[in-house]
Amino acid sequence: MSSSQTIVEQARARGAYSHIIGSRPADKMSALDAIASALSFPDWFGRNLDALYDCLTDLSWLPYGEHVLVWAGSDLLKDADPKAYLAIRSVLSDAERALAPGGDRADSRRLTVALTDD
Repeated sequence: MSSSQTIVEQARARGAYSHIIGSRPADKMSALDAIASALSFPDWFGRNLDALYDCLTDLSWLPYGEHVLVWAGSDLLKDADPKAYLAIRSVLSDAERALAPGGDRADSRRLTVALTDD
């Protein structure tokens, strides 16, 4: 079983919703689109880092509970465009913290980001 499959199984076991980035984006725009697709972002998503943060910390179109974003092969973007990778990874981390209990945007939805190599 791959590490992505293990993460999905663990998420399911604790009642979380899994969202898998199905492609392996190698540039910033492809990564933004892949995240948007995995989490079913609304049409108003602006395809930039600020809009990414806004959508990640809203998630009102998704059911209540924990949402696990599984990004297999994120190292492809890291190798191809380290600056874009670090910027997107920073937004993902900031959104996780904002939605965590006690975070500034905490509600009944929580975001967990899992990066895997498979």
